[in-house]
Amino acid sequence: MSSESKKSSSNGNEKLLTSEEQQAKINELRRLIGTAALPEKLSIYCSDASLARHLRARNWNVKKATKMLKDTLKWRSENKPEEIRWEDIAHEAETGKIYRSNYVDKHGRTVLVMRPSHQNSKSTKGQIKYLVYCMENAILNLPSNQEQMVWLIDFQGFNMSHISVKVTKETAHVLQDQYPERLGVAILYNPPKFFEPFFSVVKPFLEPKTYNKVKFVYSDDLNSKKIMEDLFDMDRLESAFGGNDANGFDIGKYAERMREDDKRMPLAWTRGSIPLATQAAAITVSASLDSITLSDSDPSDNEKAEDIMGGVESEIVTPIDAVASTNIGDNCSTSVHS
Repeated sequence: MSSESKKSSSNGNEKLLTSEEQQAKINELRRLIGTAALPEKLSIYCSDASLARHLRARNWNVKKATKMLKDTLKWRSENKPEEIRWEDIAHEAETGKIYRSNYVDKHGRTVLVMRPSHQNSKSTKGQIKYLVYCMENAILNLPSNQEQMVWLIDFQGFNMSHISVKVTKETAHVLQDQYPERLGVAILYNPPKFFEPFFSVVKPFLEPKTYNKVKFVYSDDLNSKKIMEDLFDMDRLESAFGGNDANGFDIGKYAERMREDDKRMPLAWTRGSIPLATQAAAITVSASLDSITLSDSDPSDNEKAEDIMGGVESEIVTPIDAVASTNIGDNCSTSVHS
């Protein structure tokens, strides 16, 4: 692994670490969590790439990343997002308010299209469950050299009645805390003027890194058009976003795609050589995670931390989270590590 210093994220104020320093922090985080003692799915989730995302989200501070990852593992243990299936959320998807497009951006990133004016549910729980399903599906379909996605948010038909601070806060929480470093860019396409004051209200709920990934794009603005042309193949991009594809959302065809993806999901969460975790292990995971004690300083910056929960597990790269170890921490404007 190269010893060249690399920027840890898109935020220029963050630490510059060598690849060796990054790997040392990943190993330290793995020891603190004790991934070998986790149930199979949570252990698979804790690949080196996943640990690196949690560390980048917390500026490579091991103490803060440990707390974040601990909370994420408890959330995944309780909510089992990888087990949500199309039939569980099909009613939320009927209007095409969120869906994975059949095209990617020029960097190969999965694209989630969102149309808040198509909201068909008043249940915050149902809306967030569908968002989580879409996030898991988008990650499943990422190519092996990418780990971030694009959000395309269409404000056609949007009005004040579609604004919900509660849902917006929950969405920000899920994105930032349960899927750190998964958003590459969010395009807000033709937002109405009254939306900008609302966005100022929710801005405090967004971390600076997330806020900096939000782009306001307007169809009558030449600079905005260039943003879209730089990101997408205009022949494949939907006409609603200034592209040349006039095909709209078809719930029937989309349902077929999702059902096929649902069949692939279990394979991404099964390690063939190791049997499934026992029910007892799953029940005790929250208690085990609660036993992790965080010191006042980053343990990797002081003496070597003890393995609180068990041995160190080797890196597991799954179809849902495959990133070459030599790319950990790379940063450039067109990289998934932006």
